[in-house]
Amino acid sequence: MIVLGLTGSIGMGKSTASAMFRDRGIPVFDADEVVHDLYRGAAAPLIEAAFPGTTADGAVDRAKLGAAVVGKPEKLALLESIVHPLVREAERAFLDAAERSGARLAVLDIPLLLEGSGADRCDLIAVVSAGPEIQRERVLGREGMTEEKFAAILARQMPDEQKRALADIIIDTSSDIESTRRTVDGLIVRLTTGESA
Repeated sequence: MIVLGLTGSIGMGKSTASAMFRDRGIPVFDADEVVHDLYRGAAAPLIEAAFPGTTADGAVDRAKLGAAVVGKPEKLALLESIVHPLVREAERAFLDAAERSGARLAVLDIPLLLEGSGADRCDLIAVVSAGPEIQRERVLGREGMTEEKFAAILARQMPDEQKRALADIIIDTSSDIESTRRTVDGLIVRLTTGESA
């Protein structure tokens, strides 16, 4: 089974590409979704113990947690030390299940894949990318997004140019959605059969 790491900076179309793999029956591990579930489940009591007052009704209040960790590297490191092992455990269970099901390809959709150690757990890395103007337009069009928030997010992410240089595969999303779908479909054929689409 080939493990494909899927990543890309904010606004590049990673979620769209991820959904395309899922639509084609490819098992996809969505790290953001797992964290979301953990915040409503197993991680909530651990986070409350470390950051009192950041949960309500057994779930993490993201706004309160954000206020407790943003701009505080030592607090963020503490949060990551709680959440990351739980995400890794879920990832291992996902890969085991995908392999047992006979999948020839499994996708790990991880936002900061190249910034962390996630790339070591993948056979190939696919980076979803578009031009900086397109990225800016997409991100600033999101509800609640500001120039300041966008700049802060970009500061935490490896520059797109560097990600592209480290990628085995680049999925260009700067064109229309059908073009991206053709790229993803071709990639699936190549990785699951060894043939070109």
